[in-house]
Amino acid sequence: MTQKIVPVIMAGGKGTRLWPLSRATAPKQFIQFVGDKTLFQETLVRVSDPALYEAPVVVTNEDFRFLVAEQARELDIPLAAVLLEPVARNTAAAVAAAASLASEHFGKEAIIQMLASDHEILADEAYFDAIRTARDAALKGKLVTFGITPTEPATGYGYIEIGKQLPSGAHEVKRFVEKPAREKAEQMLAAGGFYWNSGIFMFPVAELLSEMQEYAPDVLKAADKALSKATRDLDFTRLDAEHFAKSPDISIDYAVMEKTSKAVVVPSAFRWSDMGSWDAVWKTGVQDENGNIAAANTTVVNTRNSLVMTHGVHLAVQGMDDVAVIASEDAVYVGPLKESQEVGKLVKLLAGQKKTSKLTETHPTSYRPWGGYTSIFNGDRFQVKRIFVTPGKKLSLQKHHHRSEHWIVVKGTAEVTIGDNVQMLRENESVYIPLGEVHRLANPGKILLELIEVQTGSYLGEDDIIRIVDEFGRT
Repeated sequence: MTQKIVPVIMAGGKGTRLWPLSRATAPKQFIQFVGDKTLFQETLVRVSDPALYEAPVVVTNEDFRFLVAEQARELDIPLAAVLLEPVARNTAAAVAAAASLASEHFGKEAIIQMLASDHEILADEAYFDAIRTARDAALKGKLVTFGITPTEPATGYGYIEIGKQLPSGAHEVKRFVEKPAREKAEQMLAAGGFYWNSGIFMFPVAELLSEMQEYAPDVLKAADKALSKATRDLDFTRLDAEHFAKSPDISIDYAVMEKTSKAVVVPSAFRWSDMGSWDAVWKTGVQDENGNIAAANTTVVNTRNSLVMTHGVHLAVQGMDDVAVIASEDAVYVGPLKESQEVGKLVKLLAGQKKTSKLTETHPTSYRPWGGYTSIFNGDRFQVKRIFVTPGKKLSLQKHHHRSEHWIVVKGTAEVTIGDNVQMLRENESVYIPLGEVHRLANPGKILLELIEVQTGSYLGEDDIIRIVDEFGRT
């Protein structure tokens, strides 16, 4: 029987290079760009073949744990484990913790594949051929990375120079090259034998842990301690914060791959993008006859080679060439596609100003384990929200010290608890929750529950929630 691969999906990044759709609390891996799935969900689908893969392990953080669980649930893909990083420590510590977990759950002979959750990949025959080649090399004790056939002299990626081919089909690694200047990238492409460093790996667990003990013992010690003292929280495994924080902040590339003699590379011709800029989104999408990618709810006239996307208002673009026009619910970005790698600098500028810093952190729509809410309007001592609750879910039993609430059901059926009274509300019915009253909202139906909430009071912050009972373990 062919050995299955344990996929380990890294889903904790908080990048904002695809602003304004990507924010610190809602990063690109959990957002739909083109198609009906998020990048994280597309990653789950790629590792869903039970003949090739075990159930995946996901490594993420506290803020994203319910997004991970809900997006996996939407696809009905079971997860073997969700590891929660208490602090960010780059990839080496996360890889070490996941490898140790895989060794415990799947055995010391396990093979793990490390995947980023925010890459766009065409999972065609070439992709799975590369996966099987990497598995064969890993079964022979090699630490495998994937080198992507370059299509241009990109300066945003590291490169790998390959050596002679091995019987497994993988190649020796001659050297890793840092992100180059354009002139050097052009020279490497002209010389041949250089591939983009994809950040995708295949490791035999025993050999990986042995090499980490040799080259990154502080990382391995911190990760092992954090895992041994981890706690269970619903379906999540919380790594111990004190010990995990002791790990050096270093990538698996620097910690092990650039030092070990067991590193090999699988040259890979499948389509790959790290989706690090709007230009990358445009290149990977399906363009119309004018070279445009125009998402739903847009109108494009006399425009060429442009990316037009909106998650909010209707967006109309006329007479533009080679631009990105991206609208979220509360912000719009307009800039040349060729300069979209510089969005990060713009985000830093916005984050440093009090009036605009929130635009880099949160969306008007926030997601919770039970559904979520959209902020519609904020005024003096009042605000209006759209609340949506997934079928079968319920909010915590709670109360507020500084606000009262009015709920109006616009879709579905609501089960409302106020004090000792429980009542059912249907469309066009409403209820009032006085300040300080214990209350709860639930969706007992089979369709999404939507309601309009009007809050009034002296303080309307999300931290004015006193949870009395919560099925998601929140306080």
